[in-house]
Amino acid sequence: MALLFGAQAHAAQTILVLGDSLSAAYGLPQDRGWVSLMQQRLLAERYPQRVINASISGETTSGGLYRIDALLASHQPQVVILELGANDGLRGLSLDATQSNLDALIRRAKHSGAQVLLIGMRLPPNYGPAYTEKFQHLFETLAAKYHIKRVPFLLAPIASKRTYFQADGLHPTAAVQPLLLDTVWAELKPLLR
Repeated sequence: MALLFGAQAHAAQTILVLGDSLSAAYGLPQDRGWVSLMQQRLLAERYPQRVINASISGETTSGGLYRIDALLASHQPQVVILELGANDGLRGLSLDATQSNLDALIRRAKHSGAQVLLIGMRLPPNYGPAYTEKFQHLFETLAAKYHIKRVPFLLAPIASKRTYFQADGLHPTAAVQPLLLDTVWAELKPLLR
């Protein structure tokens, strides 16, 4: 279920976030996640955009592909932030399928008239170098193919510090959500009119 931040999102320019648990504020109060903090920053800095957070914990690229057409039609976003793929990788799914799904997601978002910001992820080393390197590179390959903005690695500012993660070792704590927002904001801000 999509969460709408701000009144009358249809009347304002809209940012659609299509992601997984990292964007759905897993294990945190909704208002402490980086997506909610992004809406707060937009308001504080007097940007007109409103945020629709259509992120779902556990979401894969195939799940996002299943949902994107209805989300685009309903919300008509100016910007689509795609933060998907991590669950595909963690489940050891075909990276060709993951890349194909992300490719289709980008094409559909661009076809709707939206700008796309692709959020890259990385996998733990225990998946083996061939798989983890191919996974990491598929994000840069797609960003280059479609000439879209890309965040190379959402968790870059926190990945090396165990204390920045919840007990499961996968999901960031509330305290570091502003760092995730800063990582996204650097690439998002040039897309905002």
